Amino acid sequence: MCGIVGYTGSREAAGILVAGLRRLEYRGYDSSGLATVDAGRLHIRKRAGRVRELENLIHRQPAQGSCGISHTRWATHGPASDTNAHPHLGGRLGTAGLALVHNGVIENHASLRRELEAEGFVFASETDSEVIAHLIARALEKTGDLFTAVQLVLPMLEGTYGLGVVSQAHPGLVVGARMGSPLVVGVGEGEHLLASDAAAVAPHTRQVVYLEDGEIVQLTPGKIEIAHRERGPVAPRIDRIDWHPDLAELGHHAHYMIKEIREQPMTLVDACRGRLSRRDATACLGGLNLSPRTLRKIRRIVLVGCGTSAHAALVGEYLIERIAHLPVEVEYASEFRYRNAPLDERTLVFVLSQSGETADALGALREANRRGHPTLAIVNTVGSTIAREARGGVYLHAGQEVGVASTKAFAAQVAVLALLALYLGRLRHLSFSDGLDIVDALESAPGLIEEALKVEPIVKSAAEQIATARTVLYLGRDLLHPVALEGALKLTEISYIPAHGYPTAEMKHGPIALVDRDSPCVFLAPRCSLYSKTLASIEEVRARGGHVITVGTEGDRVLPGLSNTFLPIPDAPEILLPLLAVIPLQLLAYHTALKLGRDIDKPRNLAKSVTVE
Repeated sequence: MCGIVGYTGSREAAGILVAGLRRLEYRGYDSSGLATVDAGRLHIRKRAGRVRELENLIHRQPAQGSCGISHTRWATHGPASDTNAHPHLGGRLGTAGLALVHNGVIENHASLRRELEAEGFVFASETDSEVIAHLIARALEKTGDLFTAVQLVLPMLEGTYGLGVVSQAHPGLVVGARMGSPLVVGVGEGEHLLASDAAAVAPHTRQVVYLEDGEIVQLTPGKIEIAHRERGPVAPRIDRIDWHPDLAELGHHAHYMIKEIREQPMTLVDACRGRLSRRDATACLGGLNLSPRTLRKIRRIVLVGCGTSAHAALVGEYLIERIAHLPVEVEYASEFRYRNAPLDERTLVFVLSQSGETADALGALREANRRGHPTLAIVNTVGSTIAREARGGVYLHAGQEVGVASTKAFAAQVAVLALLALYLGRLRHLSFSDGLDIVDALESAPGLIEEALKVEPIVKSAAEQIATARTVLYLGRDLLHPVALEGALKLTEISYIPAHGYPTAEMKHGPIALVDRDSPCVFLAPRCSLYSKTLASIEEVRARGGHVITVGTEGDRVLPGLSNTFLPIPDAPEILLPLLAVIPLQLLAYHTALKLGRDIDKPRNLAKSVTVE
């Protein structure tokens, strides 16, 4: 949630800051702002609305200076407004000389605010963040050193934060601090950057330092100094960004979401590259950091995730239980971290998160670590907090996903879970020939997804019908039940039409009450072991005058006659059906939202990386 970009160097900061905010706007987009330091003066520019509103303001009122901080906001405290936009000023009335940007939530802000107001500090906004600015300004009055002032204030804060701070008394200096909200330093030649996501620094440098919780950094054009709030000075560890910033450009696509949907064949290639062994009919997952002997002793797996990641985990539950014969449970991360789930010593916990920074997923990981369980991560972001704190794991290699509604990350997560199921199956009972069949299937997946994408012209006509719906039911059985949940989530996220996913047979236990011509039912009905059962459920909807959209196997001679719209996917092994059946559902959500004129890449009230509870 929210994006931070800071810069110090020899170039004009404002253009660099705004360009960085554009790259991070998917993290929050209800307001934005920046502060630059020039000749001992602060220049503050901020506006409610999208980054383009800030750009227009800066065009009319330039902000000079070669040092500054900026922010794009996803509101937690106070509505979107010019006043609540970051940066916030710190200092006593008439003497404010410090500016701050903040990601996260300060839980004790109300008591701190009362304390500061009693001392004469005046608040301009409704945010919790302004409290931090005044606290640092108060400490700066006593110390005269910005880095020291920030260090003194951090122990007073309860909650999470990623901070960027500048002061008119300290030209050329940017101070950052992290606790539970990501920050990365971009290491340049005669310049340094601070950001909440490496995407903002990638156009300027490929060398980065990922800050750890509890670390504070001060940046000048020629120097990086890091200290831990408890352990003292820390030597910076420089990593390298392993993807090119051009991959995050739209190209000829209208939106990032459709671009990322169409990238899924390559996503599958990258997710499986170097991880399939025909010689041994298994998967190669060296990053698990657990020996085969240890893994053979595992008797239970818990998969933890939020939103789309939870749906991918549900697919993983079916795959692992079917292929490896290991019991699997899927937990919402937000629930797992607070309930006393009984986990024995032979339980393996996997945490799924596209960003690797999801607050609830990180909390679940830390709870499992505290209890001494082997914890592994399935994430897309190298250097993310979850990746660093897990004992091992698997990277998705899906490339940057910009659209808020996740698509290609879901495909990569399902592919990695299929690899995991194959690997665990071969460690236990799965025969060589059955393992080789799964290898063959996964190797064929990119080409089959390419074929599945050809359904888009038919999907456009189905979207015309969905766009006028009151509500939509998505129905699937077995491996396709989680895909029904994911399809419903996609439609809800970007079109704002209420949609619900159910196991197909559960329709008659309640949801059938919603069936009418204004509430379409989307059935996932490719040819598989439960195909005939699904046909019976379709007939139940037709008997009540319901509007039926089906996703089925290309060449099916029955479904088209039972459907108002039939969306074909290629014939494929059952384990690949989730990867193929989700394609028309993603496209259906996209084209419905397009028809309704929604802001597809930045749907209301949502942000890409949820780093607050």
